[in-house]
Amino acid sequence: MSTNCIGSEIVSVVSYTHGTSVWVCRLRFTTPRGDGVGGRQTHVLFGRSVSSRRARAAVKMSKTMHAKVAAAALVAIWCVCPTGAARADSWNQFRGPTADGRAASRRLPIEWGEQKNIRWKVPIPGKAWASPVEADGTIWLANATEDGRRLSVLGVDAATGKVLHDLTVFEIAAPMFCHDYNSYASPTPVVEGGRLWVHYGSAGTACIETATGKTLWKRQDLPCDHHRGPGSSPIVCGDLLVLCFDGFDVQYVAALDKTTGATRWKTDRTIDYGSDNGDVKKAYCTPAVVEHAGRRQLVCPAAAGTIAYDPGTGAELWKVMHGGFNAACRPVVAHGLVVICTERGDRLLGVRPDGSGDVTKTHVAWRFGKSTPTRPSQTVVGDHLYMVNDAGIFGCIDVRTAEPAWSERRSGRYSASLLEAGGRLYAFDEEGSAVVYEASPSGFKPVAENALDAGCMASPAVVDDDLIVRTKSHLYRIGDGTGAARAP
Repeated sequence: MSTNCIGSEIVSVVSYTHGTSVWVCRLRFTTPRGDGVGGRQTHVLFGRSVSSRRARAAVKMSKTMHAKVAAAALVAIWCVCPTGAARADSWNQFRGPTADGRAASRRLPIEWGEQKNIRWKVPIPGKAWASPVEADGTIWLANATEDGRRLSVLGVDAATGKVLHDLTVFEIAAPMFCHDYNSYASPTPVVEGGRLWVHYGSAGTACIETATGKTLWKRQDLPCDHHRGPGSSPIVCGDLLVLCFDGFDVQYVAALDKTTGATRWKTDRTIDYGSDNGDVKKAYCTPAVVEHAGRRQLVCPAAAGTIAYDPGTGAELWKVMHGGFNAACRPVVAHGLVVICTERGDRLLGVRPDGSGDVTKTHVAWRFGKSTPTRPSQTVVGDHLYMVNDAGIFGCIDVRTAEPAWSERRSGRYSASLLEAGGRLYAFDEEGSAVVYEASPSGFKPVAENALDAGCMASPAVVDDDLIVRTKSHLYRIGDGTGAARAP
C-alpha cells in the first residue's frame, strides 16, 4: 500500500473480518482525481493486520480521528504485514475473503488455454460443484461420488498441484435425491486458523484440522429435505459457523459453535410462502455478514423473502418480502445497500439495512427485473453492479439507482459467479469458455476469450497472482508471472 492516501478523506471503514490470528480490513477513502477532470474518486484498499487488537484500533481511529492521522495509522498497521497489501488474505470462503468476488491482485492472467499459462492441472474424481478455497499453501475442495455415498474433502498443494489429502468425511448409506444439475457436494467450505469447515447440507457438517486431516467434530442431526440437493455454503461469523437450511419440508438458520459444533441458536423462518408446495420454499443462498451503523447482521436470503438476524442470538432484525424462490446468489453490499437476487419475484433489489421488522414498504431503494441471474453472484466495482445471468446475458446497472448502463447477449450457460481483479471481470461458463472483460459502465468491452476442456459449475478462486479454477473434471492453477505490466 502506498502512502498517497495521506491527506485524503476517509469515508468509512467498509468492514473487517477475522480469523484466529489474521484480521482483514477494508478502507474506503477519496482522493482528488488527478486526471485533469476534477472532482474526487473513491478507492477501497485491502490490508491485513497481524492481530485483532491492531485491526480494532484501526477501525476506532478511522471513526474518531482526523482523516490524515487515521490514514497514516492504517498505513503503519498494514506495513507490518510481511505479505503487503497485494494479498488481503487467503481465499478462504465462497467468493473470497471479502465475500463479493473481488481479488486484491492486479496481476491475474488474461489469456490461457490447455497449452498456455497452465502452471499445473490435476484430475478431480467424482462430481462436486463446491468452489476451491485456500489457506497456508493448501487448496481445499469439498468432493463427492456421483451417487453421493462418499462425501470427502481434498487438500491440494497450491505450489505443485500434488494431492496431499483425500479424506472421507461421511459415508451415506441412502443418499437423498439430487438433481443431475446439482451435486452432493455443492456448498463451498470455509477455512481459517488451521480449521476447515465442510458442509453437505443435511447429510452432514464437519470441522477438520488442516495440519493433520483429523476430524474434530461432526454433525448429522440437522434435518432438511433439499429436494434437489444442497447448495448453501457455510460461513464463519466470529465464533459461529452459520448454516442455512431452506428445504422442501423445513426452513431455518442454525449457528453452531465453530470450535465444538454445539448449537448456539436455531431460528425458524417466519415467511409466508403463499403456498403449501415445498418446491417453492427452497433456496440455496449463502448468507452475508453486514455491518451498518454499529449493528452486525446476518443477511440470509430465502424463498419469497430475505431476513437479517442478530448473529449473537438469532433474533430477527428485519425482513423484506420479494417473492421468488431458489435464491442462490450471495448478497453483496455497496453504497449503503444490500443487493439481493432471487429467481422470479422482484428478481434483484437494493435494500437499506437500517430498518426493523417488515421493511418491504419502507427500505427497498430499487427493484430491477431484466435479465438477472439465479445462480451466478454479482460483483460491484465503483458505482456499478456487474452480472451475468444463467443464459449468458451480461449486464451493468448503477448500484445506487438500478439505472441500466448496458446489456450484452452472448452464448453459453453460466453458474460460476463473477470474479473481479484489477478492473477486469472474469466469467466462466459451463462448457469451458471464459471471457475477461473490462469493468466499465460504458459498455461490454472484452479483453480476452479463453477455453479449457471442460466447463465450470464452481466459482474461481485466487492464490497470489494466479487463478484457481475447478472445472467439472480438473483443478487448474493458471498464471503466467508477467501480470505487472498489464495492471491498469
